[in-house]
Amino acid sequence: MTENKVETITNLFEGAQIRSLWDSEKEDYYFSVIDVIGALTSSKEPRKYWSVLKTRLKKEGSELATKCSQLKMQSSDGKYYKTDVLDTEGILRLIESVPSPKAEPFKIWLASLGKERIDEVFDPEKAIDRAIDYYRKKGYTDDWIEVRLKGILNRKKLTDVWKDGGITENYEYAMLTNEIYKTWSGMKANEYKTFKGLRKESLRDNMSDIEVLLTDLGEFTARDIAKKEHPQGLKENLKVANRGGKVSKIARETYEMETGNSAITTNNLIGNRYNNN
Repeated sequence: MTENKVETITNLFEGAQIRSLWDSEKEDYYFSVIDVIGALTSSKEPRKYWSVLKTRLKKEGSELATKCSQLKMQSSDGKYYKTDVLDTEGILRLIESVPSPKAEPFKIWLASLGKERIDEVFDPEKAIDRAIDYYRKKGYTDDWIEVRLKGILNRKKLTDVWKDGGITENYEYAMLTNEIYKTWSGMKANEYKTFKGLRKESLRDNMSDIEVLLTDLGEFTARDIAKKEHPQGLKENLKVANRGGKVSKIARETYEMETGNSAITTNNLIGNRYNNN
């Protein structure tokens, strides 16, 4: 785990302090189980409560306890001690397992999200509508949203080509994407996000016009080469991804030479720039 940052999440669980660690590689938070238990139950002995709950969960066949990790977190005395932690998914599963009135609002919220996803399976347009609403609330214009949705479709076309080339695992798709990014920008996707000060936010949503164009160019090129040459397996597809990235690298260098501007920016407020106001 690299570049982890210690944080205290406030105003969560009715203002209770929940210690957390950010994992930049996994792009997820790890939360202190004891802190969450304490916030949900008001137990004076949250460690003992968690010990009893773990035993119960194991008897019920739950794998939640086995998914726990131990990381050092700062205690009230200022020192760092190892404590049980769960990632975001694990913490949500933990909340569902805690029989407490304070957990009920979270359970209702999770049930509501589950219903939304089921509804979207039967009517996919609902998912598109939800995405459009999210983007509008963040200040993006309808023109930007239209381009972004087309970009998502184009990205799907690329992953379909990779799938035809024998790519099946998520880590393989990530490696191919990183090859394109690193070749033209010098950074893998997670490094690029760190450069922009992002965490779980979408990198593409926070790019400038030229960054989006260069990313698209690299992906379009890799896709078209793959459609022509039909590379098979990760090794061959990585070579094609690198070639796609090189086309964008040449375009980046030309742009920077002609304009005197850097094609890469730390700006992560792209939504505001597209606002009609």
